[in-house]
Amino acid sequence: MYLSPMLLYKSDDGAFNDPNFISELKCDGFRLIYSYMEQKKLFTRHKTDISQRFPELLALDIPKGTVLDGEVVMMDSNGKIDFEAVIARFAVTNTDRIKILSEMEPVSFVAFDVLVYEGEKVTNLPLYRRKELLNELIPDDTPVLSKVLSIDGNGEALFNLIKQQDLEGIVLKKKDSIYEIGKRSHSWLKIIDYKHASVIVNGYRKEEFGWLLSFEDGKYAGIMELGVPKEARKHIYQQKKIDENEKYVFIEPISVSVKYRNITKAGLLRLPSFVCFNN
Repeated sequence: MYLSPMLLYKSDDGAFNDPNFISELKCDGFRLIYSYMEQKKLFTRHKTDISQRFPELLALDIPKGTVLDGEVVMMDSNGKIDFEAVIARFAVTNTDRIKILSEMEPVSFVAFDVLVYEGEKVTNLPLYRRKELLNELIPDDTPVLSKVLSIDGNGEALFNLIKQQDLEGIVLKKKDSIYEIGKRSHSWLKIIDYKHASVIVNGYRKEEFGWLLSFEDGKYAGIMELGVPKEARKHIYQQKKIDENEKYVFIEPISVSVKYRNITKAGLLRLPSFVCFNN
């Protein structure tokens, strides 16, 4: 049984304290609908069945008649969530390799909501009641199955904590919100701990949109595709061309400010987004 997940709105207003909201840690992994009706099934948010990729999750002690919403994550050697590691694991499709990794480098499922409980859909129950059901289903956290860190109100305090730990962000959810299947709702808000930097635009792709970025020391910083308004794109296209090849046009360097999630293991900006041109 697959239910399309409820989606979050991104809030640029920052974290806030409100007793009518629950504050949660935003796990930096990928969304998973865990369904155990007739048999256990694992679905991505786009309904791709990935049940065979994670045999360690199929072995979880979850009662029949349950559908959960959550994130699949992996931890690094310091106990911090490692997005690149879980995406690399997701990409493995070889059956023998999957079996080895499921034993040597298992993923973890972090649940944050219940959609079906004892065979009955509970999406119309308020969030605080669904959280009570989740506590019944997962009374104790384990390395492979746990509940997301969740507290009443205190969004500012939790956000400050995740900033100190260099984590991705938090989610603020109305306590009385129903689960809106397949919809993006203002009842759930994500606040990302963006990092900021000044980088250089050296050129752009010829086919699909994308600006070539480098750090101020000249090292390659990645491709920027997000948050670039029409006028900013036009400004770059009007710059003097100094070279080109089959894929890229190279221009005289222009300094821009960007926000991004983190620096990847390859030393690149993860999901850089345009903020403004620098003077």
